[in-house]
Amino acid sequence: MKIETGILNTPLKVVIDGPEGLGKTTLASKFPNPLFLDTEGSTVRLNVRRIKITSWEDLLEAIKYVKTNPTLCKTLVIDTADWAEILAIRYVCNKNRKTSLEDFGYGKGYTFVADEFVDLLKRLNELRDLGIHIVLVAHAKPRKYELPEEQGQFDRWEMKLSKQTAPLIKEWCDMLLFCNYKTYVITSSDNSTKKATGGKRVMYTTHNPCWDAKNRFGLKEELDLDFKEIAHLFKEESAPVVEAPKEEVVETPVSNESVPEAPKERATVTRIKQMITEANITDLDLRKVVASRGHYKEEATIEEYSDDFITRWIIPNWKKIIEMITKNKEAK
Repeated sequence: MKIETGILNTPLKVVIDGPEGLGKTTLASKFPNPLFLDTEGSTVRLNVRRIKITSWEDLLEAIKYVKTNPTLCKTLVIDTADWAEILAIRYVCNKNRKTSLEDFGYGKGYTFVADEFVDLLKRLNELRDLGIHIVLVAHAKPRKYELPEEQGQFDRWEMKLSKQTAPLIKEWCDMLLFCNYKTYVITSSDNSTKKATGGKRVMYTTHNPCWDAKNRFGLKEELDLDFKEIAHLFKEESAPVVEAPKEEVVETPVSNESVPEAPKERATVTRIKQMITEANITDLDLRKVVASRGHYKEEATIEEYSDDFITRWIIPNWKKIIEMITKNKEAK
């Protein structure tokens, strides 16, 4: 068993939730190099790359295509999750020759839909393992809510998804951002009337009795609805620095002629070479796997690999790379 310690710099799984027309899609378009899987046509007014999705099969096929072409994007956005659920419902009904979910019997149809979403989230996790951020955009709707131990009701915002699907998405994500208008109420001088004013757009990052939200990064409870507020979460972390073994210093005669210094090896390259030695493989073995995935040509040296490619693809997928190398050797 390999026990890992410390913080892992993995791509993020984000859910952006809120009322319609607030700017959720615009916020998602600011994520690193996004590709939208558009289920409702909400991106037509944005200058973004998109794949139009009209069926559940289209959605799964698009995810499969991104998996086989992981350099296609750095962020995959499904816009929106609730419209994707509609496609899943249609798929489940057609697959079982039912006209609606009610034909399955009480609650059974929604269970089948939830099973489809479990498979969807599993496929999205596989993309995250390839170094791709995942963003799900979802609509929210208010619902009257009453606590058993308290009297009175209050409005609570919930995802516009079934009660079987919504919890799966909330548990799956690393960060759930609830976006809404923040309205200010002004009371008259004689306390006789109250008037609502303003309408600042904000996003909430922690749970509240009136909405669901969470984050694992110590964000403030309330942020402006602006990608700048969370942009620091997507900055590339520097690769771990590996110290070279100390060598015995040998004095040599000093020449009057200036000798140019050899370029220092990048820390990421040093790290990969150390991993190759520990795994008892060769750099050619690694280059063949990289070439088979379409990232670099086999002739390209490890020094030609970018730091971004090393930290976001090679290191997170090292275990799978070793398995592919082993399988290739056994096949010969």
